[in-house]
Amino acid sequence: MATTTKPQRSPEEIEDIILRKIFLVTLIDSINNNDPRIVYLEMTAAEILSEGGDLKLSKDLMERVLVDRLSGNFTSAEPPFQYLTGIYRRACEEQKKIVNMKDKSVRTQMELVVNQAKKLSVSYCRIHLSNPDMFPDSERNKSNVSPLLPLVFAEVASSIDAFGGGSGGSCPGFLDELFRDSDYESVEPVLKQLYEDLRGIVLNCSALGNFQQPLRALMFLISFPVGARALVNHPWWIPKGAYLNGRVIEMTSILGPFFHVSALPDQSIFKGQPDVGQQCFSESSTRRPADLLSSFTTIKTVMNNLYAGLADVLRTLLKNTSTRENVLQYIAEVINKNASRAHIQVDPISSASSGMFVNLSAVMLRLCEPFLDANSTKKDKIDPKYVFYGSRLDFKELTALHASSEEVTEWLNKNNPNNGSSGENRLLHTQETTSAGLLQNNSPVPSGHESTNYSFICECFFMTARVLNLGLLKSFSDFKHLVQDIQRCEDNLATLKTMQEQTPLPRLAQDIARLEKEIESFTQEKLCYEAQILRDGDLLQQALSFYQLMVVWLVDRIGGFKMPLPQTCPMEFACMPEHFVEDVMELLIFASRIPRALDGVKLDDFMNFIIMFMASPEYIRNPYLRAKMVEVLNCWMPRRSGTLSVTSTLFEGHQLSVQYLVRNLLKLYVDIEFTGSHTQFYDKFNIRHNIAELLEYLWQVPVHQNAWKQIAKEEEKGVYLNFLNFLINDSIFLLDESLNKILELKELEAEMSNTTEWEQRPAQERQERTRLFHSQENIIRIDMKLAMEDVSMLAFTTEQITAPFLLPEMVERVASMLNYFLLQLVGPQRKSLTLKDPEKYEFRPKQLLKQIVNIYVHLARGDHENIFPSAITKDGRSYNDQLFTEAANVLRRIGEDPRMIQAFDDLGKKAIAAASEAMDAEAILGDIPDEFLDPIQYTLMKDPVILPSSRIIVDRPVIQRHLLSDASDPFNRSHLTPDMLIPDTELKHKIEEFVKSQQRKQLGEDVSMQNSSKSSIQSPDGTRPLID
Repeated sequence: MATTTKPQRSPEEIEDIILRKIFLVTLIDSINNNDPRIVYLEMTAAEILSEGGDLKLSKDLMERVLVDRLSGNFTSAEPPFQYLTGIYRRACEEQKKIVNMKDKSVRTQMELVVNQAKKLSVSYCRIHLSNPDMFPDSERNKSNVSPLLPLVFAEVASSIDAFGGGSGGSCPGFLDELFRDSDYESVEPVLKQLYEDLRGIVLNCSALGNFQQPLRALMFLISFPVGARALVNHPWWIPKGAYLNGRVIEMTSILGPFFHVSALPDQSIFKGQPDVGQQCFSESSTRRPADLLSSFTTIKTVMNNLYAGLADVLRTLLKNTSTRENVLQYIAEVINKNASRAHIQVDPISSASSGMFVNLSAVMLRLCEPFLDANSTKKDKIDPKYVFYGSRLDFKELTALHASSEEVTEWLNKNNPNNGSSGENRLLHTQETTSAGLLQNNSPVPSGHESTNYSFICECFFMTARVLNLGLLKSFSDFKHLVQDIQRCEDNLATLKTMQEQTPLPRLAQDIARLEKEIESFTQEKLCYEAQILRDGDLLQQALSFYQLMVVWLVDRIGGFKMPLPQTCPMEFACMPEHFVEDVMELLIFASRIPRALDGVKLDDFMNFIIMFMASPEYIRNPYLRAKMVEVLNCWMPRRSGTLSVTSTLFEGHQLSVQYLVRNLLKLYVDIEFTGSHTQFYDKFNIRHNIAELLEYLWQVPVHQNAWKQIAKEEEKGVYLNFLNFLINDSIFLLDESLNKILELKELEAEMSNTTEWEQRPAQERQERTRLFHSQENIIRIDMKLAMEDVSMLAFTTEQITAPFLLPEMVERVASMLNYFLLQLVGPQRKSLTLKDPEKYEFRPKQLLKQIVNIYVHLARGDHENIFPSAITKDGRSYNDQLFTEAANVLRRIGEDPRMIQAFDDLGKKAIAAASEAMDAEAILGDIPDEFLDPIQYTLMKDPVILPSSRIIVDRPVIQRHLLSDASDPFNRSHLTPDMLIPDTELKHKIEEFVKSQQRKQLGEDVSMQNSSKSSIQSPDGTRPLID
């Protein structure tokens, strides 16, 4: 039987078959096809026949056929976009088949045909998307989003969220051809729509929303040069308008909604969905720790994905020289329009969210990574002139480290070209006129010079510093206030529940329910902060690396890490924004309180910086900023002596620490007395508490104790004497305040314990009195703790250092303080200070008495001139010899060291003797002329001095005691220091002569009385005395 061979098709026939499959069209109506998508192009076929052509599809007819297919109204045909992308997909499928053709020439010819079909589909898709009205489209008004969006999503889909099948499925290579080599004008409208669509999708997204797919899509689009250009040229890249503010940029710019995605709380009208706090942390107190940990991990992971994606977006745009400037402008605009985020109260309607700025902080830190090496090798690329002359960021409203705005102006004027003709001066002049530094200069900008070109490292460094200030560091402050709000609510709730137990009332029940709801809301917010920030160790480590570079760079402004500092602060340093240093300290404090956050961080540069500037008001004017440095050291302080600590070497083996730490702490203790704030009186106690804790620790370190003794010797009449004066002032105030509050508290306790009378009072009054009670408890606890701390410091230092306490201007003050404390602790009123639970209030009277007696004994031991007993008895307010007896008895009862008690008894006896001698001396002097009396204390002057401005004559120890606390003339408030006092030698001589004459007079009277008594003893017969 003969075999039949399949007839060989010609290349033209093969081409026709392939193109009919690709384009889904036919020129012959009789062809049987079950696919409803295939369109018979009757008019096209007629035209081809009239032209004498063959009704076969070919490469030459391809575009003509495509245009006719797109232009016609065909009932069952696909809409233009789906049709065009289908052409590309089917062409790809045919391409795979062509590879298997045996005839090489046919295969090559067919490949050219298929490639041409693909190019046409891409080209006409571009035309259709740019001009949607060009071809009939039944789907046009069904959706507002670009039909390209599903294709873009499919292109970037991971295995988890891949789009599947259908016309919206993947079309490999199509988008690449669409955007890769196209001209900008043809695809700009297409990309513009895509960017608006992506922005719209993430606009209301939280950290738990679907932001990752749009973010990957954004990254994909900007990988094309035309995509990057279209993004930065979009009208919403940086929105314009008279009412533009931080929140408007966040919500309307293309990138803003991506940066808005966050776990952090936001104003309700802007809050993303799903609600992270509600979904992850509702009723957190009842949740298993494992569930909370899972939520923390999830949020940290998704936020780091966001940071990485946004950093990649910015990095891609920054690498492209044609888009870099636009990125820097965008970041600068976000910073400048949100400057008000630095305020304590932030308006959430006009300022961007914390979420946006924390995200931007994380992204900027990632951009800084290339120059945050351990040795700060790129620091020289950071130009300080950027702060004064850079035109992009607005620094002029920021407080400088030391310089006033007038000083900045004067300094910048010195760089005026009129002062020299060097090229540098000319450059400075043109930079100065940009008026974007700390100087607010209204000079016109010279044409041709808008701004100086600074390196990217320089721009990135200063932008990151500003973003961190408004973002990450601001979030630390917000978190701290949130914790305080929770504590306040919990305190109020405890008070209300106590009252409700005593007298149940509907109103109280409502208040309790309201507070419980508030606490639940605040707790959710707190856990959101914890999830996104506190538990992100990488974020904190990156911030620490940045600020390590910051301190190294700042110290370079003054010549590097070395002490002592130059006498004059360089203006380049003095004019730097204060928040540069404040942010360093805030971050260190915050990170120090998070377990393991400082692991692996080299702290030496930070330690050097703190020691150099904490006691240098000539460099950092703000005393509260210098006090923050002490707070950092307090966080680092090893908590128990003798235990190993990662920070021990910073205190005990660090060169600058050993040389300067104690000295600078003592100096700051004095400086903080006058901060210039209306709250300075109360602020100083908290600051000095931190200093006192550090000093107590350092006293136990031999090398620091030796340094302390040396300072006390060298500065006996300088800073050390001032330190002792303020330490004594604080001790007296704090103990007096807390003892008075104890009396008030006992009155309140008595009121509340009388239940019958108490329950008859109105509920509001009881609530107010209960709050007052708790407030008094807190005040006593704090004041008593601080007082005990101060007395403890006096006790352990006087064991080794006594000379400054026994100076003429100090000894009576010390004695008066000790007598006052003794009176309170063992005097007649001591029983009124009895508390049910004294430990609760940090009140330890036995320990306090022991320390007071120790101070007495230490000073008596160092008193080689025997002036201390006399000083004790001169205190007419508190001294009583019975107090010494009573104190010794108490100490014996509680089993204290007998040797100490004996030394104290001996001092009491010396004081009695000194009192007797003082009375005799007073009797000898008789009536003292007024000119010999000190006008402040009305005591006989021993070393009279003239005050230079008021010309009043006073006793030197008295005025020196006054000057320790107040450097002014007490009679006219003019400035006065000890070295300005003028000795009145003439008056001093008169006083000495007066004393001698009174003593001679008294001696004469004594001799006369003795003679008189002799003459009165006569012989029995009365003729002569018994003793000649």
